[in-house]
Amino acid sequence: MIQTEGVAAVTDADFDAEVLGADRPVLVEFTADWCGPCRQLAPVLSALASEETGRLKVVQLDVDTNPEITTRYGVLSMPTLMVFREGEPVKSMVGARPKRRLLQELEDVI
Repeated sequence: MIQTEGVAAVTDADFDAEVLGADRPVLVEFTADWCGPCRQLAPVLSALASEETGRLKVVQLDVDTNPEITTRYGVLSMPTLMVFREGEPVKSMVGARPKRRLLQELEDVI
């Protein structure tokens, strides 16, 4: 998996604890090694993770090695970005986007 600076990797095993049990909203990127747009999104997520540390947790989940969570949330396209708040998915977006647009789309959930 493309490891993005400042963005933790989660797995099927720790997803519930790291994401559903988090004390703040969590942005999950469903990603894969073979996904070109995921690589384009990496610097955007890295910047977001460092700038919004207190308000938002940013993590990645590799869909190829974590099929249980990928299936649970019906993720079919990479990258899919999902925001979870208080254990529930509250927003889902598909595809890479520039940081300004991503921040606009996150305004109502963080």
